[in-house]
Amino acid sequence: MNLKMRLTVMSFLQFFVWGIWLISLGGYMFANFNNPIDPSLGSKVGNTYGTMGWASLFMPALMGIIADKYIRAEIVLGLCHILAGAGLYYTSTVTSAGDMYWAILLVSCFYMPTIGLSNTVSYVLLSKNNYDVQKSFAPIRVWGTVGFIVAEWAVDLLGWTQNNTQFYFAAVASICTGLYCFSMPRIEISKSTEEKSFITRLGLDAFQLFKKPIMAKFFLFAMFLGAALQITNMFGNPFLWDFGKNPAYADSFAVKHSNILISLSQISETLFILAIPFFLRRFGIKIVMLISMIAWVLRFGLFGLGNPDPSFGLWLLVLSMIVYGMAFDFFNISGSLFVDREAKPSIRASAQGLFMLMTNGLGAILGGIFAGKIVDHFSDAAGNKDWPNIWFSFAAYALAIAVMFLLTFKYKHDHKAVENISH
Repeated sequence: MNLKMRLTVMSFLQFFVWGIWLISLGGYMFANFNNPIDPSLGSKVGNTYGTMGWASLFMPALMGIIADKYIRAEIVLGLCHILAGAGLYYTSTVTSAGDMYWAILLVSCFYMPTIGLSNTVSYVLLSKNNYDVQKSFAPIRVWGTVGFIVAEWAVDLLGWTQNNTQFYFAAVASICTGLYCFSMPRIEISKSTEEKSFITRLGLDAFQLFKKPIMAKFFLFAMFLGAALQITNMFGNPFLWDFGKNPAYADSFAVKHSNILISLSQISETLFILAIPFFLRRFGIKIVMLISMIAWVLRFGLFGLGNPDPSFGLWLLVLSMIVYGMAFDFFNISGSLFVDREAKPSIRASAQGLFMLMTNGLGAILGGIFAGKIVDHFSDAAGNKDWPNIWFSFAAYALAIAVMFLLTFKYKHDHKAVENISH
């Protein structure tokens, strides 16, 4: 098997493991930890997803230091997957929402570093073998999204979304992925004499960018929008499953195959990535980021309006899934390009780390807390949820961010500069 194929398989497995449980976790908790009725379960689900944010604050940096200085990167990557697999096995045994918080925190501490480590392994091996990294990596990485989608479909079609078999499956897949990583070509530990502090690896030396008002505003908006990234992952399945309480929808596709419906979001994501260069050249970074925020409004608003009725309501849900690709990609990728353009060369890597910290770290934590409290607020004593108002609340939040961004983020579109960074 040639190198590109081996890296493609690694990328597929990397996200296949995550796709098994990430989308269905919230629904699993509502299905198994809500008897007797727990009026604060929404917050507990949100906080459980927030553990991925807490883990992202420090574990990727720590594992990066280990991979740079002490243990080869492919070995660290494999060990992290195996330890995450052990955590997933433990997750299959927990019987309360409180224990689930700690189980997913354990899993996240070892899984979240693998995202960056797998990229590092790919970059180093492609470069070492004289491949053009920028051209070669994108076709490899897209198979990660395919792996995520395949996992969603598998769990759905096998009927595992509401039982702990999904975690057994994820544990085995994670351990197998770890063993596969051990087989990757050897990556030597860096002999560089350049000392990088733990603070540097966390991206904290890039905090000097906050001295620039435009960057301070950008990172603030990145954190606020980061709070929206996991909301539909947390509550998409519970929302669709609740339609099953209505006899008219109990046997509908949206209820019986909610994971497959939600997977349209990831399919959309792969397609909108291809459209980003055109939108950047035509409209500029500010407008593209604003389009992302409006797309989040539509994502949530369409959830609030949709239902499983195939004559109309289902199509609103499908449209929400399609819009997700624009909502997710347009801010994350164009935002990363914006940071790369505005940061000095000496802190570009740190600046990207700061961008991730604000979105997937602090943003994810705040999003879990905020979203959980909204769900609890619109839940009655019997556990019934007012889903339209829940989704409209999230839509209003995204709209408020979009309006503030439009009014306060002053940035002139430079066609030549955007042309350069979009290639």
